[in-house]
Formats: sequence, structure tokens, C-alpha cells
Amino acid sequence: MYFSKSFIPILKNNPTEAKIKSHQLMLRVGMIKQSSAGIYSWLPLGFKVMKKIERIVREEQDRVGVQEILMPTIQSSEIWKESGRYEDYGEEMLRIKDRQDREMLYGPTNEELVTEIFRSSIKSYKSLPQLLYHIQWKFRDELRPRFGIMRCREFYMKDAYSFDLTDDDAFFSYNKFFLSYLKTFKRLNLSAIPMAADTGPIGGNLSHEFIILADTGESKIYTDKRIFEVDSSSTMIEKSSLNDLRNQYEKFYSVTDEKFNKEEFEKSVPSEFRLSTKGIEVGHIFYFGDKYSKPMNATVDFNGKKEFVKMGSYGIGVSRLVGAIIEAKYNYNDEIMKWPISVSPFDCAIIPMISKNDSSNLDKSNKIFEYLKTKNIDAIIDDTDENISAKIKKFNLIGIPYQIIIGNKTEGSLLEFKEVDGETQKLNIDEIASQISKAKSN
Repeated sequence: MYFSKSFIPILKNNPTEAKIKSHQLMLRVGMIKQSSAGIYSWLPLGFKVMKKIERIVREEQDRVGVQEILMPTIQSSEIWKESGRYEDYGEEMLRIKDRQDREMLYGPTNEELVTEIFRSSIKSYKSLPQLLYHIQWKFRDELRPRFGIMRCREFYMKDAYSFDLTDDDAFFSYNKFFLSYLKTFKRLNLSAIPMAADTGPIGGNLSHEFIILADTGESKIYTDKRIFEVDSSSTMIEKSSLNDLRNQYEKFYSVTDEKFNKEEFEKSVPSEFRLSTKGIEVGHIFYFGDKYSKPMNATVDFNGKKEFVKMGSYGIGVSRLVGAIIEAKYNYNDEIMKWPISVSPFDCAIIPMISKNDSSNLDKSNKIFEYLKTKNIDAIIDDTDENISAKIKKFNLIGIPYQIIIGNKTEGSLLEFKEVDGETQKLNIDEIASQISKAKSN
């Protein structure tokens, strides 16, 4: 793809209305455009990043046996009245009426709808467990939407739901998602720490938020620094292994501010390991037993009796993760962005020096582009007439992780190759392709 033909509307300066790095960068490099307060259009650059995050989220859900469905954005109020949450949810819920004067709502979450689907479809305990997820737009009418996509009204979310016969079975499902989330965030180059959290309007008495450290985070956290050393590399989806993994994290004090107890914190954590800071929530999991199945009569037959199923729900803000990756301290600094290659909009930028009377560097770029395509490496060619310095600065801002520079210093088969924040090397195209492919496979 040529840069001149791509839809990447870059601004010269940071927008004055944007207060945090992710909002500034996403507006400046043309990843998003505000439609109205807290609602954004996703432009090609931002949409590519979000869809790559979605793919990773989906792969890790599939890996632990969760089945994908798709539920609508608009829901009937009747099922919310059944659960008792219709009036309780508050003004964040967007309530509407159709032409038949029926009360509808734009779904802020899907516990009721998925419970209704389950109760009309599953009758026997032999069909349990059932783990279902979808990735869909949500709407919550934030009082003060701010920070771009980090605190907006319309957002893209993966939400999953588990149905089990017993509490013990349900904890096993909960732990599957616990592992899945650790794997997901690791693939995004994020160190997300599970922390005991308040259940809020979802309900229940067991909940973990997955938090990344960031100065711009709205969550206040208190933790033992040793939790960052826990080995989360296990891939065993067995009850004992998953229990052990969660226990490794839970032996260290780690909570959000709603659960914070100063006396307990100081008693549990030696002073040299105490950390109180800010973080961004990137995922949240809940176990709430029969909170929804009981009022909505979601039961299965078990030994001649009707048993209310035990449920949990599990959310990841897919669109929010785009901003969270930027806010993570190591990814953005002094107008240099570096996307993890797993979600970068392109793997590599080809940056030729072009003059009006000489197209040889552009011709060489086209050949490099075609070769990289055979290696499954997605590249973009900057065919504009800007000077090399301006082009490099532009791609440093966009954050594509690798650059191939074709200028006066290009010698024969050797090309100037560099990571966004790294030193320039002189490599041939095979060596470059090998290095990028290796990075993509890690």
C-alpha cells in the first residue's frame, strides 16, 4: 500500500482538547475521529489495531473452550425487569421506546439476555458447563465522557458468560477465564495484574480486575511488588493447575481502592514491597452464582430436581485496549510510539528518498514490498515527496515497529533497517524478513 493512497489524516500538532497521551496520539495520527461526546468513528489505522486485538482476544477465548455467539445491541426491558436490574442500573443505561411504545434499551452488558438464551435452550445438567462469549458494541451513558476511548459512551467489548451446576464447577470456569486473560494481555505486551475488586452493578461476591500500571489510570491500586514476579506461563487447563495459578497471585495483597484496608495492607506487606499507584482496568471477571438464574428461572434437571445454574461473567474492553497499550509507560515517549508487532497496523514501513527525476528508489521499494508480502509481512510504502527526516519522524509518531530506509546510504543489496526506537543496521532483505518474522512469532 502507498501512503499517499491511504486514509491516514495526520494533524501537525496535538489536539488541545485531548488531555492524555492515548487520546492525543489517536486523534493526531488519524486513528479515530470524534462523532459526538464520547462517541468515535474508527478510521483505518485505529480500526486495524482494534481488529488485531480482537483476533488475539478471540483466539485465547477459543483456546479455553468458550463458544462464540453474537447478541444484539438492542434489548427488551422485560428481561431486565425480571432480574430486577432495570431500575437499579441507573442513568448510564440508554432507555428507548420503539414505535409500538415497547420499552427497549441499548445494552450496557448482557447477563440478562444470555440467561434468557440459556434457559430457553438448555434443560439437562448433562449439557453443562456452557461457556459463551460475543464481541459487540456496548453503550453506557457516561456523565462526563473523557480521555478519548478510555472513558467513552460507546465501546467495543468482549463479554463472556459461564453456566455450571455447582459452585466448584463454576470456580473451575472462573479460573479458565483467569488464565485466558493473563495469556491475552501477555500477547499484547501488557503486564496486567489480577486484583481483588468490587463487583459493582454486576453483583456477586468474587471479582478480579486486571490492571496495568499507568500514571493516567483512574483506578487506585495497592499491591505487593512481588506479585509482578509470579510465573503465568502455565498452559495447563486442569482444575488443580488453575487453582494453583490463582493461588500464586492471591497470596500477595493486591486490591483496587474499593477493597483497600490500610491496616491489612501494612500487616500483610513488608514496607519495602508496598506499592500504591494508579492503573488502568483492561479486564474484569465476576462470579455471582444464582444472582440472575434464580429470578429468571434458569434451571437444569438434576436427579429429578430443578437446580438453578451457577453463573459468572467476564469482560475485556477491546477498544479500550488500544488506548491502554499507548498509555503503558514503555510504549510512547517524546513523540515516538511503538506498537507491539502483534497489533501494529503494519509490520513495517518502507521509506524511500524520492526525487522528481529519479524513480529508482520507489521501484526498489515496490520490489521489497512484493517480497515481504510473500513472507506474510504487511508493509506500507511512503511514496510522498517529503524528505527522509520528515518521513522517519512521521512513522516514529505512527509507531509501526520496523522501518526500511532507502536513501543515499543504500549500498547494493544492503538496506538500512531499524526498529522505531533502535539503532540502524545494514541487512539484506532476507535477513530483514527473518528478523520481522521472528518477532511476529514470539
